[in-house]
Amino acid sequence: MTPQDYLRHDGLGLAAALHAGETTAAELMEHAIARAEAVNPHVNALCFTKPEAARAMAAMAQPKGAFGALPFLLKDSGLASTFLEGSVGSELFAGMTSPINATLTERFEASGFLPFGRTTAPEFCMAPTTEARANGGPTRNPWDTGRSSGGSSGGAAVAVATGIVPIAHGSDGGGSIRIPAACCGVYGLKPSRGLIPFGPVRGEAWGGLATDGVLTRTVRDTAAALDGIAGMELGAPYAAPPRPASYLAELDRPFDRPLRIAHWTEAWEGIAIDPECQAATAHTATLLRDLGHEVQEAALPGIKFSKFLDAMIDVMAASVTLTVNGVLRGAPEKDPKALLEPALFDAYRMGKDVGAETYGLAINRFHALGRTLERYMLDYDFVLTPTLTRPPARLGEISTDTDFLGFRRNIGSYTTFLAIINASGQPAASLPLYRTATGLPIGVQLIGRFGDETGLLRLSAQLENTGSWTTGYPVFGAL
Repeated sequence: MTPQDYLRHDGLGLAAALHAGETTAAELMEHAIARAEAVNPHVNALCFTKPEAARAMAAMAQPKGAFGALPFLLKDSGLASTFLEGSVGSELFAGMTSPINATLTERFEASGFLPFGRTTAPEFCMAPTTEARANGGPTRNPWDTGRSSGGSSGGAAVAVATGIVPIAHGSDGGGSIRIPAACCGVYGLKPSRGLIPFGPVRGEAWGGLATDGVLTRTVRDTAAALDGIAGMELGAPYAAPPRPASYLAELDRPFDRPLRIAHWTEAWEGIAIDPECQAATAHTATLLRDLGHEVQEAALPGIKFSKFLDAMIDVMAASVTLTVNGVLRGAPEKDPKALLEPALFDAYRMGKDVGAETYGLAINRFHALGRTLERYMLDYDFVLTPTLTRPPARLGEISTDTDFLGFRRNIGSYTTFLAIINASGQPAASLPLYRTATGLPIGVQLIGRFGDETGLLRLSAQLENTGSWTTGYPVFGAL
């Protein structure tokens, strides 16, 4: 297999070549490592790699699962791995190791993924851009290196967009799969709450906002990955509705009627939407109508957006305090003010003052959003929105050199349509269907009913098959 062949195939295509004897696990790993070495100096997408150990692992690998023995990357999100160290994008966690694998790590490996490194993330995964001090510089958008890759799964999206791997792990607590998917022009689906395991050490994160998933170039790769990693684990605090025997097998099944899709063309509280982002959703609405579906410009559901942002800020600040104090109990000599970026240190300070009533009210507000949005969607099968309210941010535009409150409110006006879906627990995906005249990706979001990953994947596949999918490889990284 040539380097060009490696780039031409998606994950399932590489697995098919492996099973057909057209390549080997060792050769695939070699292509991934070579691509990483060629591309990463330009974009800074990888923070920890073990190429020699990965080569040895690939040489001994026996194909299994849907993906055989495919090179893979774990996000530096704290997902436990006995093979790869991490830092969660923070100097406070430098050199973090784990004696066990997370349940999800084991499910990735059982699906045929061979992780050889970790992708960059902002500190504690709390930013929509990946510019952590611990990463030694920003992770750059491969289509415009003066812009952000998105976050917090910024490194993962860049790795997929540049062809280092066709599939990479991501996580999403406020848009962190969908933001970088939109910025880098790849596909990113946030699963329903409770579908992907968090254990065995944790049951949930950020009051139920956070979940894990993947970023891919094709819908079928996401579907096949979900086949391998989805499913409740014993003792989990949340459970998604029953899933099909195979998401992949459902992709080509037609809908039994035209779908009814709400199109949101404005945002709460006067938040502006850039004309390019409006153009992207209008383009997608046309594609959906051409597919025979009904798309209706619809009023927003009644959400007090600023109150939701306040609730999210309280829960995230409390989470930072919990996380940092957990480190300090074992290493009291560490100085959080010196080791944390300013906004995150301010969150640590704020979190100490979040009382039980404040935290409880925040969780209640999240749950109320779920009821509001699910009732709203009794009239619709899906909702179409911009992924972001403006094109990918310029590097430095969303900085942690500020207080946490201002930092998060700035983010709220950029990711307006995303974190509310983490609160509701519904599935949502960013689709690569539009580019600006200069070639900059602009994502569009589809939101589904709780537990309807099947429908969301099927509709995504219909849009992919229109020929409007805009994935491609940036020129600077071409082999």
